[in-house]
Amino acid sequence: MPCEFRFRRRVQFYETDAAGLVHFSWYFRYMEEAEHALWREAGLSIHPPDGEVGFPRVSTSFEFHSALRFEQEFDVHLRVTAMTKKSIRYTCVLTDGDTKIATGTLVIVCVRRRANEPMTAVEIPPEIAARLQVAPDR
Repeated sequence: MPCEFRFRRRVQFYETDAAGLVHFSWYFRYMEEAEHALWREAGLSIHPPDGEVGFPRVSTSFEFHSALRFEQEFDVHLRVTAMTKKSIRYTCVLTDGDTKIATGTLVIVCVRRRANEPMTAVEIPPEIAARLQVAPDR
């Protein structure tokens, strides 16, 4: 049961702004990339085509500590830091060696998806909850 995922990435030119720095919106994409990889590692998909539940984002944030630039390599480390019956909270840290680049959080909620009906918060299905776990404190 995975509780965290880490990968190394390189900044692409299209991720940068006119100043040559990674645009802030890309940090959220890096976090989401790690989230999807964590789910795949657990043998799951966060958005199966025929799934009856979905996981919209209800809260997300980032604090920026150091800039990322074109061609720079960095690590993305995502941890499951809390799970309730209906939600999952992640913490994400981007680093380059010993340099902390950014820290972020993401909270998702399990909802029922049915055509022509509003989304309704529901409990995370047991087959999903059983494959993810909260990472131990460090």
